[in-house]
Amino acid sequence: MRQLGVIMVGPANSLTLHGEDDEDVGDAAVDSTNECEGDQLNNVLKDAAMEDKTVILTTLNDAWAAPGSIFDLFLESFNIGDDTGRLLNHLAVIALDQKAYKRCLVVHGRCYALVAPQGVDFSPPASYMNDEYLKMMWRRTDFLHTVLELGYNFVFTDTDIMWFRNPFPRFYEDADFQIACDHFTGDPDDINNWPNGGYKFVRANSKTIEFYRFWYSSRETYPGMNEQDVLNLIKSGPFVSQIGLKMKFLSTAYFGGLCEPSEDLNLVCTMHVNCCIGLENKIADLKVMLDDWRQYTASSDDVRKSSPLSWHVPRNCSL
Repeated sequence: MRQLGVIMVGPANSLTLHGEDDEDVGDAAVDSTNECEGDQLNNVLKDAAMEDKTVILTTLNDAWAAPGSIFDLFLESFNIGDDTGRLLNHLAVIALDQKAYKRCLVVHGRCYALVAPQGVDFSPPASYMNDEYLKMMWRRTDFLHTVLELGYNFVFTDTDIMWFRNPFPRFYEDADFQIACDHFTGDPDDINNWPNGGYKFVRANSKTIEFYRFWYSSRETYPGMNEQDVLNLIKSGPFVSQIGLKMKFLSTAYFGGLCEPSEDLNLVCTMHVNCCIGLENKIADLKVMLDDWRQYTASSDDVRKSSPLSWHVPRNCSL
C-alpha cells in the first residue's frame, strides 16, 4: 500500500503534519507513522461502512467547508431527500486541509484528514485546470485506489452534488465501475458516453484495483490533463478489456447535472452543479435546486404525476 500523508490529531487537538516526503524522519519512524495512518483511515472507513463494506466518500477543502457554503447544502440535501438521511451514517468526509477537517468534525464527525503533497495548498478554491486543481484531482484518484486496496466499495460524490433519492436501487449489480455522465447517449454500455469523475460507484476487487493503478499512472502518459479527461481516453483502450473490467455509465435521468439535467423530479436521485464556474454561482444554484425539491415534495401525488415539476436552474451558472 502506498504511503499517505495525514494530519495527526493529538490529545490536545494539536495538529502535526506528516507527509511521504519528510526528509528528517528515520525509516523506523516512517514505518510506524504509516501503520498508524493506515489504522486511522481504516477506522474511519469501518465506522462508516455498510454491512457489505460500502462507504460514501466526498472530499472537502476550506473554501467549500465554510458555514453556509457548499458542504452545508450537501448535508441538507441528504436531510430533505427521499430515503437519504440514513445514508449520512455511511458518509466519510476526506478533508484536504486543517480548517476543512475541523469543520467536518463539528458538523458531521466521520472525517479523515488527507495532507496535500508538499508545497501544495488545497484550501482555497482551485480554478478549473490550473496546477493546483490537477494535483487535487490526481491526489483524489490515488486516494480512492487506497480505499479499494483496503477492501471497501465506495460511492464517491463531489460535494456540489445534491442527493435527493437513495441511489442504490439505480446502480447496476453486474458492474465493477459505474460513473455519472456529462452527456448520456441512452446506452449504459456505450463507450461514447461522456463520464464525469465527480460521481461513481466502484466495487473493490482485483479488477478495479488494477484499473485505478493504471488510471493513476496514466497521468504521466497524458501530462497536463485531469483525471476525467484521461479516463475518457483510456476507457476504450485495451487495458480495460484485458483485465475484464465491467464498466457502466449512469443515466442522466437519474444522475443529472447542469450539463445535462435530470428533467423529471419523479426520477432524479442526484443533481450536480457541473458546467458551472465560480463558488458563489454554484452556491446560488444549489440553493435553487433545494428550493425546487422542497416545492416538489410539498406537492400532491396527483400534481407530481400529471405535470412533473422540473428545475429552475441554471440561473447563476451559465452553460
